[in-house]
Amino acid sequence: MTDISVAGDLLLKSTHLQINEVVAELRNVRTTALLDRQGHLKPPRLPSRKILAGVIEGLRTALFPNRLGPSDLAVEGVDHYVGHILNSTLRALLVQIQHELHFNSGTEELDQETYAQAAEITQAFAKRLPAVRRLLDGDVLAAYEGDPAARGIDEVLVCYPGVAAITWHRLAHELYQLNMPLIARMISEIAHSQTGIEIHPGAQIGERFFIDHGTGVVIGETSIIGRNVRLYQAVTLGAKHFPVDENGTLVKGIARHPIVEDDVVIYAGATILGRITIGHSSTIGGNVWLTRSVPPGSLITQVQTHND
Repeated sequence: MTDISVAGDLLLKSTHLQINEVVAELRNVRTTALLDRQGHLKPPRLPSRKILAGVIEGLRTALFPNRLGPSDLAVEGVDHYVGHILNSTLRALLVQIQHELHFNSGTEELDQETYAQAAEITQAFAKRLPAVRRLLDGDVLAAYEGDPAARGIDEVLVCYPGVAAITWHRLAHELYQLNMPLIARMISEIAHSQTGIEIHPGAQIGERFFIDHGTGVVIGETSIIGRNVRLYQAVTLGAKHFPVDENGTLVKGIARHPIVEDDVVIYAGATILGRITIGHSSTIGGNVWLTRSVPPGSLITQVQTHND
């Protein structure tokens, strides 16, 4: 068996694949694509998905150092630790912001104005972190109070995918608001890959938001969600249709996702489509397909939607 393995290794090492023509053809395709998109052959670097994942983990640790930081962190050293983490994390974020600004500019070189703008955006983002922490405290508390299986707030914070998803979203949304849509979208997709929950960074989500279980939840870009809203797994807040212009091109940036008012519960598998409003204090049953607005205090079940 060993002789066969050795022979196979020798055969593999002696095999020369003819790839020069493939490399040349790929270069031609790449060159054409770059010229079509950028107008030149020196494309600016895109933000790094890997670095952004580290940035968000650093920010989560800075927001919750006693629970997500090192286990041996002393009380008297918390501020020093948070300052150290924030300094390194925000510097890494600043570089990624520079990359997005450079990419958007379409220029070959990064100028001093772009450096200054990146620093300004990073500073503005940093100033919003205390407000994000306050929102997340409400989200964690809502998850604890809304799930009878939760034994404690700390368990919710470190274990629940819905809490992880809303944490990433709240941070991504701030960057989206600061006109960093590419970085924000990359962060939301990292969260999606880790939690199975897809929240577009443009979605506006109020206080005390809770996604229970969470797998398969989709929340579209122009969704507006009020306070004390609870979603279960496989809920979709999506668009009903996609308008096109006279050239057949999709019209972007229009409000096309639902508005969910305060104190609404939406159960597993419900699909809510279009710019409709779910009135406050309503309950949407499991597997409901809904494309019309409902008044406050509604109870919508599959039977009702089938009879409409």
